[in-house]
Amino acid sequence: MKAETIKSIFNEFDHQSNFISHSELNSGHINDTFLVKTEGSKNFILQRINHQIFKDVPGLVNNKVLTSEHLKSKYPELSKEELSKKVLSFVKAKNTDFYYYKKGGNYWNVMIFIDDSVTHEIVKNKEIAYEGGKLLGNFLNLTADLDSSQLIDVIPNFHDMSFRYKQYASSLQSASKDRLFKAAKYTKIVADLKEEMHILQHLKEVGDIPVRVTHNDTKISNSLFTKDNKGICMIDTDTVMAGIIHYDFGDAIRTICNTAAEDETDLAKVEFNLEYYKAYEKGFLEQSKDSLSALELKYLPLAAKTMIFIMALRFLTDYLNNDVYYKTNYAEHNLDRAKNQFKLIESFTEKIKI
Repeated sequence: MKAETIKSIFNEFDHQSNFISHSELNSGHINDTFLVKTEGSKNFILQRINHQIFKDVPGLVNNKVLTSEHLKSKYPELSKEELSKKVLSFVKAKNTDFYYYKKGGNYWNVMIFIDDSVTHEIVKNKEIAYEGGKLLGNFLNLTADLDSSQLIDVIPNFHDMSFRYKQYASSLQSASKDRLFKAAKYTKIVADLKEEMHILQHLKEVGDIPVRVTHNDTKISNSLFTKDNKGICMIDTDTVMAGIIHYDFGDAIRTICNTAAEDETDLAKVEFNLEYYKAYEKGFLEQSKDSLSALELKYLPLAAKTMIFIMALRFLTDYLNNDVYYKTNYAEHNLDRAKNQFKLIESFTEKIKI
């Protein structure tokens, strides 16, 4: 985007700074994110929120602000300046909301940029895995007393296993014979695992596992680190909403512990990295154990298996639906992604007994 356009939008917010320049950050797949440099001591993140994906942007922004303000309340000893370096801090628009809507255009929000910070697209050592686990554990621990009913459901049925199985069942009915034939090995696995893969949802529905505030997008790139790889905070809180801690722990493990890319076709390269799992779990439990029930702790390993499976199921469903959801680069791309995740489940099962 042109500098004048970014400057104009940025100046709709009450940041009390003078715009100098901007650069685009390529950290997300849904929203557009820009680093805005100013004449003052602070720089800012300007974000365009994709309202085609997120239907209730005001509600989404309210979720983010409520969560950040709650986190800040846990550090009464810190000044406002110190808090802005430890917790995501949002800037009000001049109309007093925490977002700006450009008529006929897009929704925007602004955060204070945390200087001297880095993110990681992949985990390269167990120390980063450990620090990432601490960040998520701390986030869940500090938000354990935040009433999740105050948050809107940003993406309905996001991790609902029954909903995903219904989508899958529908895809079986409409799939071509050729695609059904090529997917036959994996449709059998889906049938065999159906009962086990509903355990966590059942425990949630009957109230044995509490519904809490959860992050819901816990890949390692959504953890912010210092330059010497000490954890700062969780970022990208667009998907913060009510859930169970197993969604967050499981999805983090799924993305951190695969030794290969998500669409690697040489399945011999796909293994579950047990060292990273143990490091992440150690950090996670150090920060969250006291706020978790015995039942929540018991089912952490199943959470990892379940979240790997739900992605395998979604890739397989999209393949059977002729690739209508995920972008693909070739005809069998989604099937290869599904095979990859099913191999990860196989490796996980060999290394961790549930």
